[in-house]
Amino acid sequence: MTSPNATFTELVSTTFRKHKKTYADNVSNNNAFYAAAMRKGRKRLEDGGLTIACGLDYAENGTFQRYSGYDALNVTASDVISSAEYEWKQAAVHITASGRELRINSGDSAIVSLAKKRLENAMRTFKNNISSDLYSDGSAANQINGLQSIVSDAANGTVGGISSSSFTFWERTLQSAAAPIQGGGAVTLSKTTFEDDFMLPLYTELTRGSDKPDLIPMSNEYYNMFESSQTSLKRYTTDADLGSNSANAGLISLKYKGADVVHDGGSGIPAAHAYFLNTDFLEVVCHRDADMDEETEMRAINQDACVIPILWMGNVTCSNRSLQGVAKA
Repeated sequence: MTSPNATFTELVSTTFRKHKKTYADNVSNNNAFYAAAMRKGRKRLEDGGLTIACGLDYAENGTFQRYSGYDALNVTASDVISSAEYEWKQAAVHITASGRELRINSGDSAIVSLAKKRLENAMRTFKNNISSDLYSDGSAANQINGLQSIVSDAANGTVGGISSSSFTFWERTLQSAAAPIQGGGAVTLSKTTFEDDFMLPLYTELTRGSDKPDLIPMSNEYYNMFESSQTSLKRYTTDADLGSNSANAGLISLKYKGADVVHDGGSGIPAAHAYFLNTDFLEVVCHRDADMDEETEMRAINQDACVIPILWMGNVTCSNRSLQGVAKA
C-alpha cells in the first residue's frame, strides 16, 4: 500500500516548484527595500565561502600629482582596497503533516487542500519574518543585518567587521530633528518644514556627483507628513517604476529628486523613521542552494509524521555606509 506521505510530498514539491518565483515576489510585494533590490538586480547568488566578502573602494589613490617635464613621479603603493565581511545567516520554514492528518485527508481533493494550505501558511510566515528582518538591527539570534544595523540610529557601530569609530569613512549619515545636520535649533516637524528643513539637508549630504539616494522608505508618520507637503505637486509612480506587482502590493510611492519615496509602514520599519538609501551599494546575497529551496522530505524517527524543510541562507551587505542615511526625530 502506498504511503500517504509520498502523495503529500509530491503535491507540496510540485506546487512549490511551480510557484517558487511567485512566493519570492510576495516578499518583494511586502517590503520596498527588497523590491528595489530585486528591480535593480541587487541580488547575488554565491556558491559558498566562510563569509560573504564585500569589496570596498575606501580611499583615493595617493599618487595623483601635477607635474612638469622631468619632475619625479610618485610611484608609492596606495592602499585603497579592503573588504567588509558578513556572516551567513539562515532561515527556514517547514511543511509538516502527521500520519493521522494524512490518512484522514487521503482523498484526492482533501490531500490537495491540505498541502496547499500548509504551503501557503509557510510562505506567508516566511514573507512576514524576512520583511521584518530586513529592517531589524540584527540583534536577535541568527538574524540578518537589517537597515537598523547598516544605517543605525547610533553612531560608531560595527558593520561587516569594520568599526566606524576607528574608520570614519564607514560611518552612516544621520539627520535628527532634534540635532539637524545643518546646525541651528531643532526642527519642529510639520508639512511645512518636513521637506526643506528635514529631508533636503540629508539628501544633499548623501549626494556625491552621480551617487545619490534612489530609495526613501518611510514609516506611517513621515510618509503622511511628506505627502501632505506635496499637495499641489504629487506624482505617484506607476507599476513600471516599482515593478509589475507594486500596485498589488500597495507600494505606492511619490518622487523626491528622482528617488522613490515609499510608504513601507507595517513591513518592520520603526516608527518615525525614513531611510535615504543608495541601493547601488546595498545587496541581498543568497546561497545558490538555499534561496528558498525545498529540501527532501524528512521522516521523524520517533513520530508518525513527515517534514519538508524550505531553506534560505544569506545576508544583506553594504559596500558604502557613508552614502546611506537615516532620518529620525
